[in-house]
Amino acid sequence: MFLKITNSTDDCFPRILLLFVMILAFNGLQAQEVHSVSLQEALKLAKENNKKILRSQLEVTLSEQNIKERKELRLPDVQLNGMYSRITNITEFKGSGFLNGKEVTKAIPEIYEVNSTFKMPIYAGNKINNAIKIANQENEIAKIKTEKTENDIELEVVANYLAIYKMMELQKIFEENIKEEKSRLKEVQSLQKHGTVTKNEVIRAELQLSDRELNALTNSKNIKIALHDLKTLIQIPENEEIAIDTTSSLDEMNGLDPYDYYMTKALQNEEMRIASQELDISKTELKMVKGNYLPSVHFFGNYGFYYPNYKFFPPNPYLYTLGQVGIEATFDLSSLYKNKTKMDQANTKIEWQKMQNEIVKEEIQDKLYKEHTQYQEILEKFVVVDKALDLANENYRIVKLKYLNQLVLITEMVDADNALLQAKYNKISTRLDAILKHYELLHTAGMMPSEI
Repeated sequence: MFLKITNSTDDCFPRILLLFVMILAFNGLQAQEVHSVSLQEALKLAKENNKKILRSQLEVTLSEQNIKERKELRLPDVQLNGMYSRITNITEFKGSGFLNGKEVTKAIPEIYEVNSTFKMPIYAGNKINNAIKIANQENEIAKIKTEKTENDIELEVVANYLAIYKMMELQKIFEENIKEEKSRLKEVQSLQKHGTVTKNEVIRAELQLSDRELNALTNSKNIKIALHDLKTLIQIPENEEIAIDTTSSLDEMNGLDPYDYYMTKALQNEEMRIASQELDISKTELKMVKGNYLPSVHFFGNYGFYYPNYKFFPPNPYLYTLGQVGIEATFDLSSLYKNKTKMDQANTKIEWQKMQNEIVKEEIQDKLYKEHTQYQEILEKFVVVDKALDLANENYRIVKLKYLNQLVLITEMVDADNALLQAKYNKISTRLDAILKHYELLHTAGMMPSEI
């Protein structure tokens, strides 16, 4: 078949239309392109693009800027001042009565001043050093929180990814089962035509097929929802379709170490380090409050140009300069009776933080023990679910053979089918649950790998 191309006006419109359709088709193919994402790629994208991680990184930057601001407290404060004004003559009343004996002295009507001052702290009860120390401690907390946020997001990505993986495997089981149910329905309908089964068994087979199709439909919608959540976690554009890569191996478990090994690591996890830093901050704040009992010493100076010279009277109409340099010491006497409550508050805060540290430690211990026990339980289930699947397969084979020979009712066939489906799902689910529980255990112990 050949396309004849001419230069006539009549052929122009069909060619434009054909080109337009081809462009639309090409764009449609691009829009339908699905991006397959492995677990490693999903974790990498989340670490680079997740908004919570990026926000925590900005918090680290803010804390570093806060350190610089606190260090600048050591620098001198320098001011430059200027003033211009006009004044009246000086009027004195030297008489004995009210406003009597008026005497006027001519004043120079204009005043100019330009001066500069500086003030630099020499000693301030060690408050500046402690303020810088607190800023550094807050910076450490911000860094640990960033690390914790990254680990939390990584675990969330793993959990979401494995949930999708589990639902996709379940969808495969449903689809295989639906084919089996359709084949069985045809067999039952054929047997009904020959009068060997009742209408009730046909209806039962149709209901079983309908139930599987509904389950498959619900599961497919849940997969779409979970994929959308995953796109949000790893910041994939809304209009881009993704799918998880089920061909890559997920079984990277290295076995189960003793509980004490994980507990030793957990005592240095992000939550414990944050609690420890917060306790250090409370102790540093107590030192700052103690600094209120100490004097402050500053080095100061000023220098200026003045006109006229009002240091003498009557004033001299001359420009003059004057400078001053020295050391200033101040002591707030009110701190002797006002600072006691602040000291009590600082000490109470330290005790509160110590108690909070103990609470965090106990919560981590309980959580770690629970996850360690659950992980061990899941590992022990492997043999059980494998054997259960073998038994379900054999039971299904026997019941199906009996059903075809009309030795059992369709109810038993349906029960055997359900038992086989459940056994298949249990085997897949147990493996994926073990992988997730492994990473939950590592997360609680503060041992999340940078790349999974």
